Amino acid sequence: MKYNRILLKLSGEALMGQQQYGIDAERLMQYASEIKSVQATGVQVAVVIGGGNIYRGVQAEAFGLDRVQGDYMGMLATVINSMALQSALEKLEVSTRLLSGLTIQRVCEPYIRRRAVRHLEKGRVVIFGAGIGSPYFTTDSAASLRAIEIEADVVLKGTRVDGIYTADPEKDPTATRYPEITFDEVLSKNLNVMDMTAFTLCKENNLPIIVFDMNTPGNLERLLNGEPMGTLVSMGGTGAGRDGRKPLHEPAQSPLLPLVGNQPEQA
Repeated sequence: MKYNRILLKLSGEALMGQQQYGIDAERLMQYASEIKSVQATGVQVAVVIGGGNIYRGVQAEAFGLDRVQGDYMGMLATVINSMALQSALEKLEVSTRLLSGLTIQRVCEPYIRRRAVRHLEKGRVVIFGAGIGSPYFTTDSAASLRAIEIEADVVLKGTRVDGIYTADPEKDPTATRYPEITFDEVLSKNLNVMDMTAFTLCKENNLPIIVFDMNTPGNLERLLNGEPMGTLVSMGGTGAGRDGRKPLHEPAQSPLLPLVGNQPEQA
C-alpha cells in the first residue's frame, strides 16, 4: 500500500444506484465491502459521504426556503447516509465510529479531532457526517478540511466516472481521460474537480486528490495497490504529496490540456 491514512469522499447520489431516490442496498453493500478490503490491509480509512440522494442544500432556494435552513437539511441527509454506511460496515464486522459536525448525541459522537485520530489509530473506520456543521460549505469542503485535520495522505474522490476528462464522457464519446494535472492548472482554468473552497484547502496544504471510479468493484483496493487509474491532482514537480510522500501515479511527462471535472456536491 502507498498510503497509511486516506480520506474517501463518496457521492450521496451514487448511493441511489439505478433508483431515482434514496439508498440502493446493493450499492451500499458494495461500498462497504470495498472499504472493508482496504481497511483489512492496515490502511486507516476515514469517509465523508454526501447527501444528494436525499436532499441537497442548494435546492432550498428553488423551493422558496431559506438557504441556511436548506443547508442544515442537507447536513441531516448526510447523517442518514453515514448511518446507513456505518450499519453496512458493521454487518461485515468492521469496527466503525460516526462523528458528526452537528450534535446528535443518540446516533453519533460529536466531532473532536483528537478522538477521530485515536479511532483511526485503533483500526476503526471513521465516518464524518453533517459536513463541517456550518451552512454554505459543501461536503467536498468537509472532506478536504477533515483530511487536513486528521493528516490524511490523500483525498480519494469516488465518482461514477474514472477520472477527469477533456469533456463530459457521458455526453462526448471522444472525451479522453488525463492521468494527472496540477492544482495550478485546475485553478487557472476554473475547472470543477471540487468546489473552489475544498480545492484551495487541498492546494494550500499540498494534499493530493485522486478522482476515480468507485462503482467498479475492486477499484479502491487496486488504486491503493498502485495500479494507475483515475486522475491525480497534485502540486506537480517531484509529485510528492503531504510529508514528501509520493503519489500513487508517476508524474506525467507530457503537458496537459484543459480538463472538465465533476460538479461539487452540496452538503
